[in-house]
Amino acid sequence: MTSERKGIIVILLLLLVVSIAVLMQEPMAQSLEYHQFSDNRVMLSVPNFLNVASNLAFVFVGIMGLYGLNKRKLVGLTELKAGYFLLFLGVFLVGLGSGYYHLSPSNQTLVWDRLPMTVSFMSLYAIILAEYVSVELGRRLLYPLLLLGCASVFYWHYTEGQGAGDLRFYFLVQYLPLITIPVILLFLKPAFSHGSSYWWLILSYVAAKVFEHFDAEVFDALFLISGHTLKHLVAAFGILLLILGYQKRAKLPG
Repeated sequence: MTSERKGIIVILLLLLVVSIAVLMQEPMAQSLEYHQFSDNRVMLSVPNFLNVASNLAFVFVGIMGLYGLNKRKLVGLTELKAGYFLLFLGVFLVGLGSGYYHLSPSNQTLVWDRLPMTVSFMSLYAIILAEYVSVELGRRLLYPLLLLGCASVFYWHYTEGQGAGDLRFYFLVQYLPLITIPVILLFLKPAFSHGSSYWWLILSYVAAKVFEHFDAEVFDALFLISGHTLKHLVAAFGILLLILGYQKRAKLPG
């Protein structure tokens, strides 16, 4: 059995097992403690200033990616131009949506943070499927994945409004790509060089989630900056590394 076939089998098993395991759980409501961040300092009359302002990093790298695409400085699949565009548009909108959310954290404003995140997650997943599995597969799945991602946010928001919030589908949209992308990178043949940029993006995202989890501990240790603010900066840095990789890479034969 080839490594490619093994990789596809592992990916399908992971998708199946993780999906069943999550959906068998009781509905997960959004904890209101999620909206309580350690650094709520007001600066320049802006509440939660650093958590708001740090989202400018997403705006910057989103514009950088869109500019690079427009000037053809980024190397990608011509069949998936829309995917790369939506990836960086999503990152740009994350900066706006997350900034808006952190001005007044609540379940209502969190929707505008999570929607563009799913656009970026699903676009990236379609891109990696196209570059490593099949161009046609990635192209065909792009818009269904986008709809699925957005639907998971709307479903969560609707269930919160009904008094029984359910984050399970959003959880799958966010974490299934994170779980399966490393398998794809390890077992399947890339279409381009510099595939390490995807690894750096994953590591940056994992580091960002760690900073998010230890928000208060980081703030107590550093005081000047919280874990949540660092989460934004580290995640945006991962996108920057991806863009730099896209600028350097070349199409591989085969």
